[in-house]
Amino acid sequence: MDQTNQRPHLFGLLAGLFLATGIAFASIVFARTWTHLRESQVIDVTGSARKDIRSDLVVWTGRVTTEDSTLLGAYAKLKADLVQVDEFLKSKGFASYTLAPVQVHPVTARSKEIESDDVVTRRLGYQLSQLIEVRSVDVIALPRLSSDCATLIEHGVAFTTEGIQFIYTKAGQTKVEMMALATQDARNRAEQIAASGSRQVRELRSAKMGVVQINPIYSSGTSWEGNNDTTSLEKTITVTVTAQFSLK
Repeated sequence: MDQTNQRPHLFGLLAGLFLATGIAFASIVFARTWTHLRESQVIDVTGSARKDIRSDLVVWTGRVTTEDSTLLGAYAKLKADLVQVDEFLKSKGFASYTLAPVQVHPVTARSKEIESDDVVTRRLGYQLSQLIEVRSVDVIALPRLSSDCATLIEHGVAFTTEGIQFIYTKAGQTKVEMMALATQDARNRAEQIAASGSRQVRELRSAKMGVVQINPIYSSGTSWEGNNDTTSLEKTITVTVTAQFSLK
């Protein structure tokens, strides 16, 4: 066959192949560009919700301490003092409480030997202490024990208040409810922003809950880990949500 007749045919095939490849490549580029443009039509906003809450559980802890030259003597004193503490708590309406294990600490003193000038440690006795914890939903009456327990000291009981914790036990449920409110707040903000650009919000694409802050009421403290205040009866819980919406 004449090679001169084959060349136009070959050129035609190559040209057709290049044209088809070009069209396919252009289609891919156009599709990717359209997808990018379509997915870029979104708006990211942060919504928030705040709610004032009241603690529904209070935890009060106190400690009884005794000392004696012998371990048995210190323990006997501790048992006698705990009887008075039990009577005191029952008189205030708190018959239910828990006792932590007894802690034993040797009482020592350092002195110098006259003959050798060596410093030696001598055991003088023992100190025993026991932690008492009371939990109650009466968030008003229980904290008063901090001041009322002075009567125990008047009766010779070495009693100290270790602390009071005000706890909101419904925090988990409240966070879920407030997440919905924060998401709605985010949508409202997105609609305001979109309206300024003659656009409309279409649907929620994603939502991510931020760090929850539980602070004393009227406080606005924040931390990366989230605050969980246990020092105040009245609190404020703040929830934030970062949401992404598609636009029309």
